[in-house]
Amino acid sequence: MPEPLLGREYQDRPEAVHERLRRRHGAVAPVDLLGVPVWLVLGYAEALHVLQNDAMWPKGLQHWRARNEGRVPADWPVAPALEADNTMARGGADHARYRSAWDAALKPFQDPAHPQTRRLKDNIRRTANELVMLLAQEGRSGTADLAARFSRPLPLMVAGELLGVSGPQSERTLMDIWRILDAGPDAAVASGRVHTAMVALAEEKRRRPGEDFPSYMLAAQPRLTSSDLAHELTMLMGMISDHAGILIANAVVEIITGDGRARASLSAGMIRETVNHVVLRKPPLANFMPRFPLRDQRLGEYIIRAGEPVWIATAATHADLRSAAGTSADRATSTRAHLSWGAGPRQCPARELATTITTLALECLFEHFATLELAVPSDQLPWRSSPFVRGLRSLPIGYELRADYEIPDPGRAAADERAASEEQPAPASTLRRLLAGTVTGTIDPYSF
Repeated sequence: MPEPLLGREYQDRPEAVHERLRRRHGAVAPVDLLGVPVWLVLGYAEALHVLQNDAMWPKGLQHWRARNEGRVPADWPVAPALEADNTMARGGADHARYRSAWDAALKPFQDPAHPQTRRLKDNIRRTANELVMLLAQEGRSGTADLAARFSRPLPLMVAGELLGVSGPQSERTLMDIWRILDAGPDAAVASGRVHTAMVALAEEKRRRPGEDFPSYMLAAQPRLTSSDLAHELTMLMGMISDHAGILIANAVVEIITGDGRARASLSAGMIRETVNHVVLRKPPLANFMPRFPLRDQRLGEYIIRAGEPVWIATAATHADLRSAAGTSADRATSTRAHLSWGAGPRQCPARELATTITTLALECLFEHFATLELAVPSDQLPWRSSPFVRGLRSLPIGYELRADYEIPDPGRAAADERAASEEQPAPASTLRRLLAGTVTGTIDPYSF
């Protein structure tokens, strides 16, 4: 019988589960994913082979034999994420057309020479500093949930700017995306709400286009329906709001508790290298969307039959000894052969943007804080239970501001915010509403 993948041990110590599976099965292991048998790829070379051979190992649920034969439960909680008709999950010939639209729509936000990229970076820095200021007004030292107070709201504001929206709508949508990715009991209902919200946004952008991702995507592919565009906007929201937020929090944990490489590169001023260490050790995307071989093929020690789902366990492939070259603990630099952003034709289109958000966030944190340390033992950190992502529900930290950090006067800060309101798409009122929601219970970061 395949071993159940999700459980308390996997939630708290997935590396232990991966290594046990590797000892028993080698590079590829049969596992049970919430009642459905799947293959989990643990080996680096095997994962790279699958990712770089998209034609032979395609995505797309139409290839899943068991599902086509009615052997996958209709209420399987992982299904809403897999059934999303977006570029991440879609197989077939349409991928190239959608990918070109993604590249065109993201270019203004990822091209260093583009003025919109420079404005976005300025806004990320401004928002990060605002979040630190709000925390500093409660005292020069103390404890806080850094996920609720910093690593989640910052990329949420970035996503709002990219989508051309802000405020409660994007906050509710992000919470529903968490429900989908965590395969909770209400994932299907949440998926319907997200799609409805994104269809409305797509129709609004078709009527009144602006300098934002949905408008640029429509310009690149005018024949996209509102439903088509809604699926892509949901994917963007998940990639930026959820994955970037996870990456920031995971980076802080790795810098504080890791083997020293992330802290060494941070101390050397190589912050992008710090992020590289983090995605090697704690990649936000724990398991990629499944692939389905078109014919029977050997992978590892097993024959994978045509139409059987194959999932790549990112962190497990990074731990594979065959990929360990260049990652010794005494080096500040590391290999970039990791699979955190994928590989081959489906490599993540927003990888540069996610790296930029995380880099600027870490710059802000370690510029203003003299001390950041875990407020609970590392083995008590509350990890989400998800078949897709490896992220924290909360990040309790103890902090102390640097001696030279000047806490802004709230009245003066409000005046400065009003003066800058024309340039700042994520004003402090939105930030304060989001943060206040986590305190009052309107927004519950522990309910996912």
